[in-house]
Formats: sequence, C-alpha cells, structure tokens
Amino acid sequence: MPFREINSKMVEATVVPGQKMFSQRGAMLAYRGEVSFTPNIQGGQGGVMSMIGRRLANEATPLMTVEGNGTVMFGHGGHHIQVINLAGDTLYVEADRLLAFDGTLQQGTMFMGSQGGVMGMVRGQVTGQGLFTTTLKGHGAVAVMAHGGVIELPITPGREVHVDPQAYVAHHGDVRNKLSTALSWRDMVGRGSGEAFQLELSGSGAVYVQASEEKL
Repeated sequence: MPFREINSKMVEATVVPGQKMFSQRGAMLAYRGEVSFTPNIQGGQGGVMSMIGRRLANEATPLMTVEGNGTVMFGHGGHHIQVINLAGDTLYVEADRLLAFDGTLQQGTMFMGSQGGVMGMVRGQVTGQGLFTTTLKGHGAVAVMAHGGVIELPITPGREVHVDPQAYVAHHGDVRNKLSTALSWRDMVGRGSGEAFQLELSGSGAVYVQASEEKL
C-alpha cells in the first residue's frame, strides 16, 4: 500500500477492502470514504508471542488497525515523514518513530546486543533508545517520523557509514552496526568536537539520518 507524500509532514494512504494497515494512535488527520479505526491489542502483525516480546522490550507503541475503502491522511506532532519501501528485506526502526505501515509486513523485535555484542548494548544506553528495536519485514511501505527531514545514505561493502547515534532513524538491508568511540585526550579536557561516539554501519543496505540530534 504505497503512501503519497502530501508535504514533508503529511502522507496519504489508500485503503482498499480486504487489506489492512496499522498506524500510530493519534496519527490520523483526515479521511475520505468508509474507513474504520480500531485499537490493535496485538500491536501489528506477528501474533501474540511477537506482541509479548515487544511489550517486554518496551517496543509496544499503541497502534490502530485501519480498514475499509477510502483514503487516509497521516501526520503526527509536526514531525517530518520519510516513506520507506521494502522489497522483501527488513527495516530496523524505533517503535515510537513508526507513523503507519502496510499490514502485510511482519513485525518483530530485535535485541540490539545481537548486532555488535556488548557495544550494541552500549549503543542502546548512549542513544537513550533502549536495548531493543522494532523490525518490519516483507514487501510494503513504511512511513517513519524524524526531526528536521531525513537523508538516505547507501551502505555498500567496504564503504562503512558513520552516523551520530542521536541522528540515527532507521536502517534496512544486510547491515551490521557497532558503536565506536573517538574519545581522545582533547575530549578528556573538554576541547573535543563533542562527537565522542559514532555508530558504524557496514554491509549492504541503507541508513536513514535525521537533520537533528533530538529524540521524538
């Protein structure tokens, strides 16, 4: 279910009979046609066990199931919106950044320590995003929120991308991540750049970076 970008802070989705989508509660701005919005106790696709995992991981952002026949406009908090189209791969994104996504996508939770070992866990503490992240896998579209707009940076073998952890929004593809430190004696005496920690992503895929270090 593709999204049509109305402007940088609003998207429109077409809802058709027999297909559903999920949105963050409070994200509906307006709609046309016969469309229903109901609380989703399972928090999306993936079944009860996936729901339990997300709740334990504090990644169970309340969602609405959207069904019917019509068009719906979404936006939330005046945040910038980035539409990401998946073609069978997996998107890694913080749950509170999800605005809306196709009901065909399988939702789950990943322990960040499994990507980068102990440093993956440190990344969760440094970014304030926790040790878990939400995954969406399959074919479909996802609308995510960010501060100040988003740029997509390709990740290719042999060409790692370094990102400020606070500016990280999401990534997809066959990507590994680890937290590296640029701490030096200048940082110790307060004369460094302030970029002591960097998130290094390698492999094949893309990372989405926002033009701000502010969390949602």
